Amino acid sequence: MSAGSPAGLVAVDDAPDAATAHRALRDAFGRFPSGVVSACARVDGSPVGMAMSSFTSVSLDPPLVLVCVDRASSTWPTLVGAERLGISVLGEAHDRTARQLASRTADRFAGLSLVDGDGGALFVEGAAAWLECSVEQELPGGDHLVVLLRVHAHRVLEPGPLVFHASTFSTVAPTLVG
Repeated sequence: MSAGSPAGLVAVDDAPDAATAHRALRDAFGRFPSGVVSACARVDGSPVGMAMSSFTSVSLDPPLVLVCVDRASSTWPTLVGAERLGISVLGEAHDRTARQLASRTADRFAGLSLVDGDGGALFVEGAAAWLECSVEQELPGGDHLVVLLRVHAHRVLEPGPLVFHASTFSTVAPTLVG
């Protein structure tokens, strides 16, 4: 073992090709469980939205969260112009909903129960939480955009959150302490 690097650590540039390197790094990133949210709005009277697993709280004052959006997204350029976005923290029973909202080909809203909010914000029924947001700032982040969202209103709902881990969906199981 060298003094500068732990045993078994793989350099990002050691893969034989870009596809292999991306898959290996994606697998490493996938070891961190994350929640799953949808960002939805009514634009010109029609629902527009997408699923995201890169979401985190940023600040209480001012109230900010962030999402990361693939620069190649064909949905984000439409959503970014909405007055308000409905961020739904998807609930335990939303694994199918998450896949549907992430689809590039299917009708993303077929059979979904949606709730309209202010300024065009659109929420998924049965979510763990709703955040009504506006775009505060977009920052470059490699092949993604890092998008800061200002929270204008919120509501905590009943179900537990949906979790994305190692390319699969699961739920949070309570742990008894003591």
